Amino acid sequence: MSECATYLKVGTTAVVLDMIEDGHFDHDLSLQSPVQAIRDISHDPTLRETIKLKDGRAMTALDIQREYLEAAQRYYDKIDPDAVTTDVLDRWGDLLDRLATDPMSCSRELDWVIKKDLIETYMAKYRLSWRDPRVSLIDLQYHDIRPDRGLYYVLARNDLLERVTTDEAIERAKHVPPQTTRARLRGEFIRQANLKGKDYRVDWVYLKLNDPERETILCKDPFQAHDDRVERLIRSF
Repeated sequence: MSECATYLKVGTTAVVLDMIEDGHFDHDLSLQSPVQAIRDISHDPTLRETIKLKDGRAMTALDIQREYLEAAQRYYDKIDPDAVTTDVLDRWGDLLDRLATDPMSCSRELDWVIKKDLIETYMAKYRLSWRDPRVSLIDLQYHDIRPDRGLYYVLARNDLLERVTTDEAIERAKHVPPQTTRARLRGEFIRQANLKGKDYRVDWVYLKLNDPERETILCKDPFQAHDDRVERLIRSF
């Protein structure tokens, strides 16, 4: 739910992929049992639980993330990162530092901390235990994606959460796809087909009018924003 958490999840993944593609990251941080590691980490709000790596080492989740971050910082010291990547690295380091010293200081950015703070405040106010069904309901209501019902949106409206975008930008993005990717092709095709009342099918990689005489157009390159085949198809409507 948290914009900041989602932003960092996607941003840090992109950073690690850049390093791997350039052959910069050669650390083996493979987990001995990934599923068990997720369970162990998620049950430890103190962040002190260690998990085993395939090479026999035992590390905390913060230790592992710190290795990735330090490798990324060395990598980007040699090149000129864009503004978004710089922001991702700065936020990543700041959150790791705060999680290491006081996890509850991240109660505006990270979902699990936000929920923990919200639930514990509610429990203290009404003198409830963790077994009370109302506590479980708060956990569920936090993730309700309906803006008028979800507790996340209540907190956001009251400026109790860190945001990385605006409602206006989100609404604009719903109608204006990124102009440098094949999303532009797909969006323009859908817009024109709807305007002309055409029946069509689309997914991530293909466009097709529901007409047996029309070919299916495959768009395999996610960064190809223009395609003569799609332009011709749109002109033929």
